[in-house]
Formats: sequence, structure tokens, C-alpha cells
Amino acid sequence: MQMKEETIATLKQSDIGNRFASVPVLPRASVLVPLMVKDGELCALMTLRSTELRTSAGEVCFPGGKRDPSDGDDVDTALREAEEEIGLPASDVQVVCRLVPIINKSGLLVTPVVGFIDESFRPCPNPAEVSAVFTVPLDFFTSDKDHYASHGAAGTMKLLHSFYFVDPDSGRQYHIWGLTAMFAILVAAIALRRKPEFDVVFDPEDPLSFFQQILHRRTSKL
Repeated sequence: MQMKEETIATLKQSDIGNRFASVPVLPRASVLVPLMVKDGELCALMTLRSTELRTSAGEVCFPGGKRDPSDGDDVDTALREAEEEIGLPASDVQVVCRLVPIINKSGLLVTPVVGFIDESFRPCPNPAEVSAVFTVPLDFFTSDKDHYASHGAAGTMKLLHSFYFVDPDSGRQYHIWGLTAMFAILVAAIALRRKPEFDVVFDPEDPLSFFQQILHRRTSKL
């Protein structure tokens, strides 16, 4: 319990609240980053998207999607999508914070919503959207052991991160990359108060400044 409480207190220091609610020029989406304490360590729950989906088919991601007109804010979107995708009731999520949004490859402004769920949660994935659900120790995303990076195009976040994770429960290997990997690194660096062993484009002690600059540059061109 102490680990959970300390992590919540740490994450809340990076909560952006409604700071970016007034960015009107981009369509919005959000993801839920569900954290839990499992076997004494912090873990994140992730999903593998169905191969039948039209976009990002077969990719690892956090539960989430585009904002619906009925959603009041980014938190509503993340909780609704998580319930639709993996059967996670909104009432079972202790929402902790919203972290700085990032513009994805499709031009969506994606906000990560971080929340805690109970270790006893048993997902009920919607087969039309999700083909697998698994958990990853959060410190995996600060270790260089299974991490790979490549340089992106000019004007992007420059470093494209990629991880290969073998789920000990199933023996299956998952490729975690792109925006999902960036969100995982960001949450891990903040929650664990640990600088990743590999190069990142942001300052782990002040990640907001870098992503604010990226967002300002992108939106000023629209």
C-alpha cells in the first residue's frame, strides 16, 4: 500500500489538469494507463489490438480512443474506452492524473490518463477490438536491456522507441513501440523517479516543458 500511495503522490505532481483543454484546432483522444501493484512491483496493463481493426491493427497499446460527443473530458474518454475494450468499470479505476498530451501520427491530440486498478482485476476483452491483455513491470520501460531506438524525421520527437517484452505468463513476445512506448517511458520515469538508461528527448524531472514546446510548434502551424 505504501508503494501505491507514494506513486500516486509522485504522479500527481505532474498532473496537467485542464491546462490543454482549450486547444481547439486538433481532434482529441485519450488513453488510460492502468497501473497496479503486482507481486510487490509496479506494473502497467496493456492490450494488443485486434488484427481486424482498420487502424493500428495488431499493435500494442493502452486502452483508449477518440473522444465521443458524450464525453465530458479526456478522463471520460479514457474510462469509457477502457470499459468498452477490456470490461474495466470506471468505478474500479482510481484516476490519479492526466499527463501532457502528444500529437500522434494521425494528427490526434492524445492525452494519457493514469489510474490505479486492483491486482485482482480480470479483463474481459472485446474480441472486435482487443486480442490480448497483459501486464508489464513499469521498470521495464527504464531499462536498456530490451530497448531499441531509431531516429525519426526532422520535426518529430527524433527518437522512436521500441521494446520487445516476453510475457512470463503466456511466453508470448510483444513489440511495444511508437506513441505507446513513449507514454510508457514517460509514466515509468515519473512514477519511479528514475532516469531511463537510454537517451530520451525529454527531461525526466521536467517532461512537461519539452512536450509543451512540441505541441506549441505543431499547433502554431495549423
